Amino acid sequence: MTWNVHGTFNLNPGFDLEGISAIIKKWSPDVVALQEVDSRGRTEDPFTKLADVVGEHRAEARSIITADGDYGQILLSRLPFAAPPVITDVSYQEREPRRAITVRIRTTLREVTVVATHLGLSIHERQAQARAIASLVDSPCTVVVGDFNDWLWVKSVRRALAAPCPVRTQLRTFPSWLPILRLDRIYTTANGRILEAWTDKDAKAYSDHLPVIADIAFSGVTNSDSAKEQN
Repeated sequence: MTWNVHGTFNLNPGFDLEGISAIIKKWSPDVVALQEVDSRGRTEDPFTKLADVVGEHRAEARSIITADGDYGQILLSRLPFAAPPVITDVSYQEREPRRAITVRIRTTLREVTVVATHLGLSIHERQAQARAIASLVDSPCTVVVGDFNDWLWVKSVRRALAAPCPVRTQLRTFPSWLPILRLDRIYTTANGRILEAWTDKDAKAYSDHLPVIADIAFSGVTNSDSAKEQN
């Protein structure tokens, strides 16, 4: 599951943690990546609050740190990490700081790598960041998730990720009240299959993005035909 949770246009002025948590619990994902987690001006830390929703395993990337709180993304997993998370700086020139979280998750059949990110708003920025993300795909069982802010074909993220991750969701997620753009996506490497993918319209009460949830299977993992994980 991937979801940009910080609503704008007065959709979620108080950053309703209970509402966001309820949407996540509704689908009970094995892995969830959340973007635009914001603790600035809050008495409780949403990074900590949201971490309790899925499981004990988490990785944070706080890209903006201020005296008033922090802003960034978090990856939560009910499955254990096989190695310490790696945070990669994919910022572009003087624009807003951006990060990528890479974790290796231990499943009952093998390890699956998950890369979670939130890319920038300009074309050249996204293109450079997408190349950086592509370089992080070094396992045949890799899932790349996040808000890619990508809606144009020219110098698109899709093109940059096509070689390492040719399989992707194609759901409209933004704006949540009338989805037109496919900004939020889940990609996999070539031996991955997206068995089913969907959004949740109830999430529009809390963010200007809809979440993307998918069941993913990887072939060639064991003697079984596939290993099924929910992301």
